[in-house]
Amino acid sequence: MQDWLEFVVKGLVDHPDAVRVEAVRRRGETLYALRVHPDDAGKVIGRKGATINALRALVQVGGAQRGQRATMDLLEEA
Repeated sequence: MQDWLEFVVKGLVDHPDAVRVEAVRRRGETLYALRVHPDDAGKVIGRKGATINALRALVQVGGAQRGQRATMDLLEEA
């Protein structure tokens, strides 16, 4: 899931080298912390949050197919 998320986001942004995905497991849930270049945050979020909401939904479904809980957060690189 982590590699897939990184692959998809790199296709959306202008600075693909700055994309980092870190999987953090806590309390039975996997949190994918997505880091992007500050100029690319708007592209990942999308108009009215449509893109990031779609990514979050796909991460949740992918986790559910594996019998796990999964979510995603966007963090901007400084």
